[in-house]
Amino acid sequence: MAAKSTNRTDTIQRMAEAASNFLASLDAADRQKAVIDFADSTERENWHYIPRERAGLPLKEMDERQRELAHALVATGVSASGYEKVSTIISLEPILAELEGAGRRFQRDPELYHVSIFGEPGGDAPWGWRFEGHHVSLNHTVVEGQLGSTPLFFGSNPAEVRHGAQTGLRALREEEDLGRQLLHELDGEQKAVAIVSAEAPRDILTTNVPHVRGEVAPEGLGSAEMSAAQRQVLDALIEVYVRRLPEAVAEAEWARLGAAYLRAAHFAWAGAEERGGPHYYRVQGPGFLAEYDNTQNDANHIHAVWRDLHNDFGEDLLKRHYRQNHR
Repeated sequence: MAAKSTNRTDTIQRMAEAASNFLASLDAADRQKAVIDFADSTERENWHYIPRERAGLPLKEMDERQRELAHALVATGVSASGYEKVSTIISLEPILAELEGAGRRFQRDPELYHVSIFGEPGGDAPWGWRFEGHHVSLNHTVVEGQLGSTPLFFGSNPAEVRHGAQTGLRALREEEDLGRQLLHELDGEQKAVAIVSAEAPRDILTTNVPHVRGEVAPEGLGSAEMSAAQRQVLDALIEVYVRRLPEAVAEAEWARLGAAYLRAAHFAWAGAEERGGPHYYRVQGPGFLAEYDNTQNDANHIHAVWRDLHNDFGEDLLKRHYRQNHR
């Protein structure tokens, strides 16, 4: 694992170096798969967390050295704990394959994770990269020394391994447990406001939309209506999502949210209150969204995403860039 970043500039430099090292290891044919024009926003924003055909170069088509360089790039795009979660999520693919058996169109495969590089890493022009496969989507956009790092999606199927050598393994334990802890710490009147539906939706409501517009609105219980102890749990829940980001980026994001953004957050819950039943929650505030569901496969299948409501895929950064440089 690479050393911690000391600031966002260092993080961007490490990303550029890792992306350049990865590209330098590829032959012409593989590079053609891996490199995509940054201006192709349709593909750059074409993200998803299901098994499907994807652009980019999959781990499956890399040699050992190239896989190492791909993972070195991934490590620049998440924190140390985030990288551990990515590795754990990928390790669930063989377990899921055993549970499901043969006959699926897309077989579960820990090597079907793709690296895509958008543009030229490290140059003056905007560039970015994506690492994506089943239940992992990392999306980074670099514009004039600034970094956008969302959407950031983690999922887990199974949410808890219930058989075999890895019994008890839970890749997204904190995302589930802190959400339920917050719900349980609410009193009856608060809970009546926080629970917006007795039935959980089948998936996160924003699914894989490139930019969250009107798909969801803040609802449920506001942070201002919580006690100090309840707000501490809410903050801890939000921080779980933020701390997936590279350390320096997470520090900056946490500072950006600040007390004002956190105090304007709303917590909404749907579905079963106790473990084992289908459930959903989201925490939404000015400019951010953490959305989670655990409803499929007998409520043993988690989706959990962090969104910047203004800057997914570097939207704000690019708007500013084009205003200043392309009038």
